[in-house]
Amino acid sequence: MLNVHNLSVSFAGSDLFSGVTFKLNKGDRIGLIGKNGAGKSTLLKVLSKDIETTGGTMAFDKEVRIGFLRQDIDFVEGRTILEEAYQAFEEIKQLEGKLEIINHELVERTDYESEYYHDLMVNLNEFSHRYELLGGYNYQGNTEKILQGLGFQREDFDKLTDTFSGGWRMRIELAKLLLQENDILLLDEPTNHLDIESIIWLENFLKVYSGAIVLVSHDKMFLDNVTNRTIEISLGKIYDYKKPYSQFLLLRGEIKEKQLQAQKNQEKEIKATQVLIDKFRAKANKATMAQSLIKRLDKVERIEVDDDDNAVMNVKFQISKEPGKIVIEAENLSKSYGKKHVLEDVDLLIERNSKIAFVGQNGQGKSTLAKIMVGEIPHGGHLKLGHNVEIGYFAQNQSEYLDAEKTVLEIMEDAATDTNRARVRDMLGSFLFSGDTVDKKAKMLSGGERNRLALCKLLLSPFNVLIMDEPTNHLDIASKNVLKLALKKFEGTLILVSHDRDFLQGLATTVYGFKDKVIKEYLGDIDFFLEQHQMENLREAEKRTVVAKKTDTSKKDVSQISRVEDKELKKLKNQLSKIETQIDNLEREISEMDEALVKDYEATSTKPNFFENYKAKKSKVEKLMDEWAEIEEKTENCA
Repeated sequence: MLNVHNLSVSFAGSDLFSGVTFKLNKGDRIGLIGKNGAGKSTLLKVLSKDIETTGGTMAFDKEVRIGFLRQDIDFVEGRTILEEAYQAFEEIKQLEGKLEIINHELVERTDYESEYYHDLMVNLNEFSHRYELLGGYNYQGNTEKILQGLGFQREDFDKLTDTFSGGWRMRIELAKLLLQENDILLLDEPTNHLDIESIIWLENFLKVYSGAIVLVSHDKMFLDNVTNRTIEISLGKIYDYKKPYSQFLLLRGEIKEKQLQAQKNQEKEIKATQVLIDKFRAKANKATMAQSLIKRLDKVERIEVDDDDNAVMNVKFQISKEPGKIVIEAENLSKSYGKKHVLEDVDLLIERNSKIAFVGQNGQGKSTLAKIMVGEIPHGGHLKLGHNVEIGYFAQNQSEYLDAEKTVLEIMEDAATDTNRARVRDMLGSFLFSGDTVDKKAKMLSGGERNRLALCKLLLSPFNVLIMDEPTNHLDIASKNVLKLALKKFEGTLILVSHDRDFLQGLATTVYGFKDKVIKEYLGDIDFFLEQHQMENLREAEKRTVVAKKTDTSKKDVSQISRVEDKELKKLKNQLSKIETQIDNLEREISEMDEALVKDYEATSTKPNFFENYKAKKSKVEKLMDEWAEIEEKTENCA
């Protein structure tokens, strides 16, 4: 599908990467990894032909279609979600317009024998055939299915895109790409604005995607679940292995060990040869031998060990002072945006040193509650901070909190106090801002660099309660690991809003699930929450079954019913019995799947089509229950 040979990209005379060579085949799902600034997004832009290369060649198969999910997108104002999603079907929409005109003319015209009327019929046939070939009769249903998979509700479909945040608009753009059925799909951090349920849905979608995929992601679990190949960009070079991320790391480590051992053995041989050369040089009768050894040594190809970029942040969170036992207390808390109620009658009590994760679908109020806690937005009800509480807040959208026109150093110096202003440059160095990089304006920074700057700025203020809203967005995997370790060592109260399952593992001991304007507390980690979430869905299905089975099925005396009615009644009863057996079998299978998830979520959830089968079984139960209710009603009418 694509051959890349000796590709290089330079900025201001300096190579970002060079000598990049690889082949992209159908079915490849490549995880493109590397540190912030390594050139991952740039390489995607090169592959999409958004920017030109400095050197090298790219050869694409004929008529190959490329879809690119960019981090920065623009929407035409005035379109609804459905209208915007339908832009994925440009040719289908054009054909709809042509067919509408033709059908209108056919209704109006009466010159059935004319050449023009004949041409209309020919065009109608050709356009209709092409329309059907492109999936014109299915695209609306597919669009709704994918939009719902990405977290949209049916009632959202007719709302204007202007009324949704950038994260939700990114989902619409992703939906358009998935609907286009491109041959090559380029995804730049697709999970950044998705909740856990949508991430799992996207994982399952991409696993069966027929084309080739190249994705940039810092979500380790997502990479492991989706990719079958990893390309790492490090210090201007690439390392390409046909393994998902975690297996790639192991293999890369083994290869480097072998390189080190081979290099060590070679150095011993070179040293021994050099000793012989020095010895033979001193003797006239051995001069020829010495020259021969020198020539042999010159031909030896030195073994090189792959360089690693080991520069990482140095983060340490310290509490300012000891707060009281209760740090945050909320009573009857509520928040609405116009007619949309986000939170209602929320009661909350957070104790000192709690480690809490806010989890749930987007739009359920997680970030809203975080903003209420830091006093950023008004609300209903009461919220009280405890004695000596000082909050540190890391906001989700850093671009709104960093002055785009100021430099890295200016932003830090403006936020510094007299006591820590002298330490600003050292702090920036700890967050990998050194030399000329401190003079870069915020608008020139990458997403990962903005996050690092925001983290550094956060440390200038005292806090003992740390509230972080999606802190891992745009951070590379190495930086995420450093941040996670620092948060584990943090001795204060931690509240995390995150959809990154791997990052949350081992950090939060309590999870607050946000759904339908209320908050439910789960006294366990993120794995416990995911297990319970599946079990709760099962219980809901069981409750519906129990209610249905408790329906009064008493019948009149059969003797009072005619033979025809008696026969019909028996037929209905047999149907009921068969459906009840199907429901029981399906519920047992769903229960077994839930138990498997509880025992080993990661191993079970990565099985091919696991969640598709799971949802299909639950959907089948619901359909059977509806069918059962209809037949039961008929049975009662016959009795």
